[in-house]
Amino acid sequence: MALFNKTKKTQIIGNVRIAGNFFSQLKGLMFESKKKFDYALVFPLPYESKSGASIHCFFVFFPIDIVFLGKNRRVVDVKESIAPFTPLYVPKKPAKFFVELPAGKAKGISVGDELEWSA
Repeated sequence: MALFNKTKKTQIIGNVRIAGNFFSQLKGLMFESKKKFDYALVFPLPYESKSGASIHCFFVFFPIDIVFLGKNRRVVDVKESIAPFTPLYVPKKPAKFFVELPAGKAKGISVGDELEWSA
């Protein structure tokens, strides 16, 4: 799977993984190696929420970018280069999905852009 910016007709990253269950969402990127993190990690959430989409970076040892999406997969917030061990980040608007990316990969993604991932 790849992650695309449908609005700008560009590929963001060529490899996508889905954190589709409780345990993969609980772990996220904790204890992951920066060298192995060459993919987008998509978190589908049960409903749109600010608090439910809030994240921490405890035990994430490198900076990451995060893109928050509404139920229509339109970007509602972008946070670039979140520092390792950041205790909390809450999106500016409710999100139904969020995507963790290697630092620098969210460059050029804007609020309102529509993202898609496909097999």
